[in-house]
Amino acid sequence: MTPLDRVPDPRPVPSGTGLTLEDALPAPVSGARRPRLTRTVAETRAALRELSAAAEGHDDGPVTVGLVPTMGALHGGHAALVRQARQENDVVAVSIFVNPLQFGDPADLEHYPRTLEADLDLLAAAGADVVFAPEVQEMYPGHPDAPIVTVSAGRMGEVLEGASRPGHFDGVVTVVAKLWNIVRPAVPALRSYFGQKDAQQLAILRRLAHDLDVDVDVRAVPIVRSPEGLALSSRNTRLDAAGLGHALVLSRALRRLRDAAEAGEMLDVQEARRMVEDEPGVTLDHLVVVDRATLEELGPELLCQPLRREALALVAAHVPPVRLIDNMVLPPAVGAP
Repeated sequence: MTPLDRVPDPRPVPSGTGLTLEDALPAPVSGARRPRLTRTVAETRAALRELSAAAEGHDDGPVTVGLVPTMGALHGGHAALVRQARQENDVVAVSIFVNPLQFGDPADLEHYPRTLEADLDLLAAAGADVVFAPEVQEMYPGHPDAPIVTVSAGRMGEVLEGASRPGHFDGVVTVVAKLWNIVRPAVPALRSYFGQKDAQQLAILRRLAHDLDVDVDVRAVPIVRSPEGLALSSRNTRLDAAGLGHALVLSRALRRLRDAAEAGEMLDVQEARRMVEDEPGVTLDHLVVVDRATLEELGPELLCQPLRREALALVAAHVPPVRLIDNMVLPPAVGAP
């Protein structure tokens, strides 16, 4: 999951391109108030009830709370999530929890950056009201390393990123289900915000809410990109100048597929894969076009004709020393039935 006073609305951007880094970063706010920091479920619910009660009385329907789940180490992409939540809700809550269930390697969990003070500064600038930052024992009492009852992401969590990171999405849906259940009883209406960059995660969480009848509105926030087009990620900081240049091939390949879809042309996925494979220093993991709702890969019979409904192009590749992901929504051809 992947894992703020009010700031100006982001400038309009073309569909499918995402926001720029400049759009995502919060504008400086003089004397921005730090959000209320809570450490327990009880404290969090009490704070949200208090803030929701204070927001009652407007004429626009029930008070809404926007929840942004994160694992901390926040950057401009997270700021975009919180800023959209701020624009659309009466109260904004952010969770910061490094979820052990999402890590296959204990060393990765140990070395994951914990930057709470810097995160609180970022969240103050973007307008968050409450930050829930629990310890592991608070989230998984009695069994912090391996909770007895967990949630499964099913077959949607076993493909693509799930094939490379077994069990990762089970950890995601377990912690998000807990967060929704922590917040939902304390608020009149709940919206939860996730980045389009983690497209598989977003699809799985929408399915989680649907299949388990969770009363939450799952909302997507466009990908934040550098001026050159690279999807923003904390992993990008580990790339040198050459690696940053090579990584741009991911967005170029996706744009080629998007342009073909817009023009009603066949989607040459093999050509897009060759673009990535031919880039020096880049090792392709996967590049596929899938159904947005089910993540099922589209077959040749659908790729050789104009798209009739939106699809999703997903790519993952290794650019030493990191593995990067990106995606782009492919629109149906203009005039398609």
